[in-house]
Amino acid sequence: MSDSSQPQPGPEKATGSDGTGAAAGTLVLCDARLADGRVVDVRLSGGRIEAVGTAGSLAPHGSRVDLGGYLLLPAPAEPHAHCDTALTADAPGPVAGTLEDVQRRTTEAALLQLGHGATALRTHVRIGDVQGLRSLEAVLQAGRSLRGLAELTAVAVPRILTGVAGADGLAMLRDALKMGATVVGGCPDLDPDPAGYAETVLELANEHGCAVDLHTDGDDPARLARFAAMAGGLRPGVALGPCAGLSALPPEVAARTAEQLAAAGVTVVCLPQGGCAALERQGGGLPGHGRTAGGRGPRSAPVRLLRAVGVRVAAGSGALRDAANPVGRGDPLEAAYLLASLGEAGPEAAYGAVSTAARATLGLPEVRVEAGFPAELLAVRGESLAGVLSLAYSRIVVHRGRVVARTSAVREYCDSAAVVALELPRQSQR
Repeated sequence: MSDSSQPQPGPEKATGSDGTGAAAGTLVLCDARLADGRVVDVRLSGGRIEAVGTAGSLAPHGSRVDLGGYLLLPAPAEPHAHCDTALTADAPGPVAGTLEDVQRRTTEAALLQLGHGATALRTHVRIGDVQGLRSLEAVLQAGRSLRGLAELTAVAVPRILTGVAGADGLAMLRDALKMGATVVGGCPDLDPDPAGYAETVLELANEHGCAVDLHTDGDDPARLARFAAMAGGLRPGVALGPCAGLSALPPEVAARTAEQLAAAGVTVVCLPQGGCAALERQGGGLPGHGRTAGGRGPRSAPVRLLRAVGVRVAAGSGALRDAANPVGRGDPLEAAYLLASLGEAGPEAAYGAVSTAARATLGLPEVRVEAGFPAELLAVRGESLAGVLSLAYSRIVVHRGRVVARTSAVREYCDSAAVVALELPRQSQR
């Protein structure tokens, strides 16, 4: 069983060696199973992993959390969120766009994703139109309020950047970077001059020394080739997503395009759980979500192909219960599960897409369960990586060395001979 009626460890279960609670910011995670099968104690201090030893070898000097029955992993990160529009699918009328409304939605969405395990999030925020910079201001305020719980960074997404109409968008994009947006984004596919849009974004990012994260369906190989040629060598990094259209290209064309992206060092952020509204085109639909001959488009980018030629592939959640995906969960482990279940990656590579690759996309340091690495961790009830991707219910999230979120799931069965024989948790035991 992945979950049981046993008490689940969490923030309130942490106790000091003298029973009085946390001491000196030190926390020992006891009896945690690692992905390689070892069962260890892990001591955290100062926001980092201080020591890893065999189970029972690290005497707790401060707080302790019993992780018996849990698998301990590097925490996932969310490389492609839309927190400002999240949780709006059930709105009875026009979505409220006041600063307070956007900040509330952003905060709630970020906390939901933190509960799933994502201790760092990159959210795309549309600027311009009637909203101006209001949504960005709200997202930045939400990010400040979440400090200590999760890291939230904003991508500024203008609609048009070329021609006469693009002058206002470019000016607003510069203002957005001054306000605190740390990544330049956008949707070249929606601009009358996609190549000019991409060139403008890359030039501005180079000028400000910031990363680039663009939306594209990826169904135009010539356009991707031009972009790869322009983006090569840009630091601190360039990402494209969701690129589901690559899956609809002839295999040899998709492979050649993937090789060009790999040579340019471009990261692809796929969205296995669905798309996002940022690519919505006037008059209909979301690219990558319809229309092949059978009426259905590819679900996600061709991850196996991309990884085979050396493209770094991260997996994000995309829409979280908004118009683009009214049932979006914002769960990194579900994204990994889908990659594995669809045959795009094995369990280890699938989890790496939402953890190691996602953190690298965000410019964050690598996390390993080893001494000296950042204490950004996720404990999931289960014994193997494949098992927790299948039944990832109970979770404990560690950010900067302290437990910041806990989800407990209890499954019980009514009395029967089978339940008794298998020693499963029974309702009658309560």
